[in-house]
Amino acid sequence: QVQLVESGGGLVQAGGSLRISCATSGRVFSGNAMGWYRQSPGKQRELVASISSGGTTVYADSVKGRFSISRDNAKNTVYLQMNSLKPEDTAVYYCNARVIVNVEGAYREHWGQGTQVTVSS
Repeated sequence: QVQLVESGGGLVQAGGSLRISCATSGRVFSGNAMGWYRQSPGKQRELVASISSGGTTVYADSVKGRFSISRDNAKNTVYLQMNSLKPEDTAVYYCNARVIVNVEGAYREHWGQGTQVTVSS
């Protein structure tokens, strides 16, 4: 069973910083893209940032220049460093793994349980 274990969420004032982490097994992590999504009440889940197995990153426009995604291949962990946080960043943040399942590149998505990030004004 695939497990993505998130940690590091919490309450922070606007302008502050938080780092959230997502740990998983080597079978899930190695060679696969990882990402962070978020969802706030009444809104659809949206991509925040993703990182390929080779380290290529993609960011939502709303977080560019403030958030940074990274991965530690030795620890099978992906991080999201969030700086200059705004109240609109308040959401449940979900870790995502896209695990390649065949040579054609088909993949299966896996999700963590989510971690709450609340930014007060």
